[in-house]
Amino acid sequence: MNLRRLWAIIVKELRQLRRDRITLGMIIGIPTLQLLMFGYAINLDVRGLAAGVVDQSGTQAARVVLQDMFATGVIQPVLTLQTPQAALMALRRGEISVGVIIPPDFERRVTEGREAVQVIVDGSDTSVQNAVRQLAQLPVGERALRVVQPVSVLPLYNPGRRSAVNVVPGLIGVILSMTMVLFTAVSLVRERERGNLEFLITTPVTRLELMVGKVLPYVAIGLLQTTLVLWLGIQVFGVPVRGSTLDVYLATLLLIAANLSLGLLLSTRAQSQFQATQMSFFLLLPSILLSGFVFPFAGMPLAARWIAEVLPLTHFMRLIRGVMLRGASVAELWPEALVLVGFTMLMMLLAVARFRKSLD
Repeated sequence: MNLRRLWAIIVKELRQLRRDRITLGMIIGIPTLQLLMFGYAINLDVRGLAAGVVDQSGTQAARVVLQDMFATGVIQPVLTLQTPQAALMALRRGEISVGVIIPPDFERRVTEGREAVQVIVDGSDTSVQNAVRQLAQLPVGERALRVVQPVSVLPLYNPGRRSAVNVVPGLIGVILSMTMVLFTAVSLVRERERGNLEFLITTPVTRLELMVGKVLPYVAIGLLQTTLVLWLGIQVFGVPVRGSTLDVYLATLLLIAANLSLGLLLSTRAQSQFQATQMSFFLLLPSILLSGFVFPFAGMPLAARWIAEVLPLTHFMRLIRGVMLRGASVAELWPEALVLVGFTMLMMLLAVARFRKSLD
């Protein structure tokens, strides 16, 4: 082996890497991103859960109990409701994660030694359920009550706290994010590398028709993957589908469209299939970690939540868990659906604009 020739090859590869800005950015960006997310953004201690309060007692003692519960930082009041039924509806729509209900006979229950406060919790997220259970064990109301009564917790939608019930709906979004973004990110780049893109441009097909035609076959693939995960989840793990199956597929279609449009935008930036794959995984990592699929969304700092709100998987998690586990409809969860529609339109417009510019 000639060391001089070997050194020449090494220098050539380093120079080529220096010119490949995307790969160079990934070398620095991926470990930096992982360090920041695992060391800072990922927090297993749930704080600031959105809570709805139903205080039918209106007494000073009840207000003290509520203040003690809020002082823990686990729950944060965002809605004041009049009836327990209103709290249940707000929980179903995803407006709150916890409902605190104080009955009209609060003080009499305390005197008789019965449970005086009921907390209903969205059990579709097991981390939220566990945090509220810990909250219920803390002493509250000591400033106003001689005898501290336990708080009863009623976990809805997943009383058995089975992990599969929480994981399977989210797994649909993770799989679609992995496959749809990667497939479309590579598609246009592959056409360019094979020399087919110039041929397609010379045909009467418009750029928009070309891009839409490239992604439509993947819609069918995404629906097939969804059907497979649903079937396995129901048959093997007994995961319930409390909402309409049509709403499940409608929510899935919204995520598929968002991921495909994002993949198209990446394909207009990547110069090779390797770069397209790199960028896809670069976006996949924060999508999984910040969407609430693995770690509780409420436990993340504010900056991480802002980033998560931009990612389509975050909104799909709220949609699919609301439909499958809480029995809500897409119409009831319209803010999340609207974000996915807006994201798709924006990514598609940017992809078409960049694609035209790169060909001029």
